[in-house]
Amino acid sequence: MDRRKSLKAMVAGTVTSGFMFSGCLTDSEEQVANETPTPEIEESGYGRTPEELARDKELYSKTFFNEHEMATLAVLSDIIIPADETSGSATDAKVPEFLEFIVKDMPHHQTPMRGGLMWLDHESNKRFDKVFKDTPETQQLEIIEDIAYPDDVKPEFLQGAKFFSRIRNLVATGYFTSKEGIEYLGYVGNVPNVWDGVPQDVLDRHKLSYDEKTLNECIKPEERNEIANWDNYDLA
Repeated sequence: MDRRKSLKAMVAGTVTSGFMFSGCLTDSEEQVANETPTPEIEESGYGRTPEELARDKELYSKTFFNEHEMATLAVLSDIIIPADETSGSATDAKVPEFLEFIVKDMPHHQTPMRGGLMWLDHESNKRFDKVFKDTPETQQLEIIEDIAYPDDVKPEFLQGAKFFSRIRNLVATGYFTSKEGIEYLGYVGNVPNVWDGVPQDVLDRHKLSYDEKTLNECIKPEERNEIANWDNYDLA
């Protein structure tokens, strides 16, 4: 199974991205996150509240990762979720921009992410005398192979493996909550369907039939695209 199919299976099984976020936390980080007070926000209908919009605007106005780090994140994101014949890569879905936002929105990710990128460059310099983003893909994958599979990681690569598990979860979360990722999963959400009643062969098998009133009022295929108007109905 390739990386993309593995990620698809993982995300389809978890259903929600919240699982991935919680998987990124150590016990101490989760405790800090849970103890951080959440500001009271007055509900004001659907969508983003004015307070949430103001906070988003503030976060977007700040920068955490520098250009070198963003370039490295782009390379890593596309290693984790590359493009294929049917859909784009993680960078096509703007996952690096998602990572930039999420470390500001969830600050407990900042030190592990920055430290992990530093570890990656250090390891790449040690092996190939180049930072990670500037090495050929075959050499990049050589490093990734050493840290991508937790059960097989050697002791000297444990720090890198912890970082890679975190960024893999975040990249998958960013991608599979994007338009591209949702389309790739084939998730269509709540959409209107069509029901033409119980099939006639099933009705015949149970010796049942619709009465004329039900047929006239409830099962009209020719009206399926019309919007119902309830103005003239007494619903009391």
